[in-house]
Amino acid sequence: MVIFLPIQQELNCINDSGSILGKIRYAAATEEFMFYPANASISLSNSEKSSINQKISDIHSGNYSIPMQDDD
Repeated sequence: MVIFLPIQQELNCINDSGSILGKIRYAAATEEFMFYPANASISLSNSEKSSINQKISDIHSGNYSIPMQDDD
């Protein structure tokens, strides 16, 4: 299981033991949302990969959006 918590304009991806796996954020160069691991040693389980890929798919399809922060 992966929990997704919006932090500013990103989603923190946290596993069921509370470890931060990484973030989903917008990649301006490719104009899409991508997963960025918290560090190079992160090894994702199949269910974690599936949850993250599903969330990215939901974002791209418009079924989910990441709340944007308004600093004004």
